[in-house]
Amino acid sequence: MSILFDVHPVNPQPRLLKQAAQLLDNGRLLAIPTDSSYALVARLDDKTAADGLRRLRGLDERHHLTLLVRDLAEIAKFAKVDNAQYRLLKNATPGPWTFILEATKDVPRRVSHPSRKTIGIRVPDHPVTLMLIEELGAPLLSTSLIPEGDDMPLNDPDEITDRYGHALAGVIASGSCPTQPTTVIDLTTATPTIIRRGTGDPATIGLSE
Repeated sequence: MSILFDVHPVNPQPRLLKQAAQLLDNGRLLAIPTDSSYALVARLDDKTAADGLRRLRGLDERHHLTLLVRDLAEIAKFAKVDNAQYRLLKNATPGPWTFILEATKDVPRRVSHPSRKTIGIRVPDHPVTLMLIEELGAPLLSTSLIPEGDDMPLNDPDEITDRYGHALAGVIASGSCPTQPTTVIDLTTATPTIIRRGTGDPATIGLSE
């Protein structure tokens, strides 16, 4: 059964997030709150993490997984970014956006899209998420916690525990978070393409639908 971590949403307790990070270090999966919705997360460098996340969500290898990183500088380590893309990312991060970008060699091949060699990447605007990344010392591999066959993510920690407790090492409860996933924008096309409309309003970063 998974552990329920009751973490303060503004001033997270380092002790609890250290314990959660240790579970990730041991190759386990967690459900965590973000500035969009709950997400399933694992260590990026865990060889079985991508398979575990996809299996739990019922996804195939063509579905983009997302890297949760600490800041704009860290995006450039895992994604190839030109000047125009950088300006958009600077305007949009941190926030409820996932950007599809060409992956660098620092992204394991098993994680990136098999044919396009792209990856989803974002900088979340949530104290708990950011502190967990900091505690782990590495990006989190993630996907929105949307049950197979549903359109909306789960956002109740108790419901998540009841439904996925057998497969998750822990669930972080930290107050309410939005009930929509991120807005997904493909930056590998000639002009930015909105793939999914979610929490982020494209107009606020200068994009039209």
